[in-house]
Amino acid sequence: MYTKKNYSVTDMAWWTRHDTVLLLVIALIPVIVYEVFDQKWLHLPWLPIAVVGTAVAFIISFQNNATYDRVWEARKIWGGIVNTSRAWGIVVNDFITNDFTDEKAGDAELKAVREELVFRHIAWMTALRHAMRQPRPWEHVMKHPTNKEWGEVIGVREHRYPLEEELAPYVSEKELAYVLAKSNKATHLMSLQSKQLRHLRTQGLIDDFRHMEMENILVELFALQGKSERIKNFPYPRQYATLNWIFLWIFVLLLPLGVMFEFDKIGIAVSDSHPLIGPNFIWLSVPFSALVMWVFHTMERIGRVSENPFEGTPNDVPITTMSRGIEIDLREMLDEDPASIPPPIEAQHNVQT
Repeated sequence: MYTKKNYSVTDMAWWTRHDTVLLLVIALIPVIVYEVFDQKWLHLPWLPIAVVGTAVAFIISFQNNATYDRVWEARKIWGGIVNTSRAWGIVVNDFITNDFTDEKAGDAELKAVREELVFRHIAWMTALRHAMRQPRPWEHVMKHPTNKEWGEVIGVREHRYPLEEELAPYVSEKELAYVLAKSNKATHLMSLQSKQLRHLRTQGLIDDFRHMEMENILVELFALQGKSERIKNFPYPRQYATLNWIFLWIFVLLLPLGVMFEFDKIGIAVSDSHPLIGPNFIWLSVPFSALVMWVFHTMERIGRVSENPFEGTPNDVPITTMSRGIEIDLREMLDEDPASIPPPIEAQHNVQT
């Protein structure tokens, strides 16, 4: 299975460190105004803040459920690509034979045909994963400083290598020039597969039944490509995302005004029995407010980074790793020299890309 290990507490703290500092400042400012400058009017009753917090919790829960569904659907789509690609490798190996032709092809020629079909399929996966990594106007998660840092650490392959360089080992120069001239490279690579199958049928290297079965696999791969493109090209509705952000920050800004007043009342109540703690108890509201705000803010941020499961964040579907795994399987089916088969892509900091 292609899974990611859980982040450690240290990773999460590092990922949210800028937000944590900001939330501490937001929690501290009202206490300074209230306590140091003696502006005792600066507070709000707890009840309306709690109502807003409850509403924000429901909104964030809705967002996280919706974005998780997007990630899970994307994972199922690419799981389908894994399975169908293996089926393609099997039929290419077993269906292309001399059983139905009068002019027998040599073993070397049959092997060359099989390699061409398998390598073109790897090129199709390469073009598709590059298309999935292309930025869209609504994809903004990687602009956050800590997300940029993670992107540099894990090193998303599609952001470091151009498509032309990655396609070159799998197709001829003529086909490479043809595909690069098209807007949807993956679609036209699949079209080349279909054209070659028709040519193989004319040669008699496959019969009608095998031709139909192999075309059905191409149709299934087209369907999976379309589903993947649908996830990529249809964003999480921006009205929900924007309102979530606005409601969250309304709650974040209101929370310290209620928490510090409650802590101040506790301090007054215990000041007689604890004269050192009581007058200063209000300052404990700063870390408490920051903790509550951090929980809400981090959950909302997790939802945001899950909106687009191919953007290249640590929480995305690891399509690069999955594609390499399929390539290894297919090339091993061709009985290639193990030294010529690329190794699996190793996880960086427990993150697969």
